[in-house]
Amino acid sequence: MKLLFIGDIVGEPGRKAVQQILPRLHEQQALDFVIANGENSAGGNGITPQIAGELFSAGIDVITTGDHLWDQKSVLDLFYSEPRFLRPLNYPASVPGRGSNVFQLRTLPPIAVMNLQGRTFMSALENPFSSAEAEVNRLKEQAKIIFVDFHAEATSEKIALGRFLDGRVSAVVGTHTHVQTADEQILPNGTAYLSDAGFTGPHDGCLGREIEPVIKRFLTGMPQRFEVARNNIKLHGAVIRVDDDTGRAVSIQRVSESL
Repeated sequence: MKLLFIGDIVGEPGRKAVQQILPRLHEQQALDFVIANGENSAGGNGITPQIAGELFSAGIDVITTGDHLWDQKSVLDLFYSEPRFLRPLNYPASVPGRGSNVFQLRTLPPIAVMNLQGRTFMSALENPFSSAEAEVNRLKEQAKIIFVDFHAEATSEKIALGRFLDGRVSAVVGTHTHVQTADEQILPNGTAYLSDAGFTGPHDGCLGREIEPVIKRFLTGMPQRFEVARNNIKLHGAVIRVDDDTGRAVSIQRVSESL
């Protein structure tokens, strides 16, 4: 199986990049499955059912999220109606939605997708390491291929989770920092790893936002409205090839495509 993971989609420019670039990548890479982090796709803050529908229609098979999950009130509708929409697994069990699911499209082997959120420099959720371990043991009974989106701030936490799950999942790819890292690798026991997939959207500002309000915030400490930037639009992510029989990663390649 060859899958594409798309880094955090930011606002309308990010959605435009997906709609226009993804069909070309599908053809060039002969993709089987597409996962994307969509937590910033609604004006840079959260996601709505309508926007999720647009992303699914554009060719995305599963949407993952992170700490901006709750920015739009209508997101609750997705929890009850859309099995392809995931929130971080390590929220308390009483929180609506699901943190993982198993998918089987067309004639493909089943693939499990898991969404986790880090705790270092972020809101304190339940332990992502113990949450992941228990869920991987459960998912292994249903799918050999398991993909993990780890939405976390600290690189050390991401690397540690990748090593912790090495050999037990097919891939661990980090999101949240919006800066694509150059450490893609196959870990010793067969797990593809990348600390951060980067982001999909306008790259002429600061992490997808207009630069002047960000600079003003740093200069003055005063609250600012961070509007989504507009130009130099790119799709960031990674293409991962996985052996269907073993669930081990064969290759990982970073993606950076301009609109």
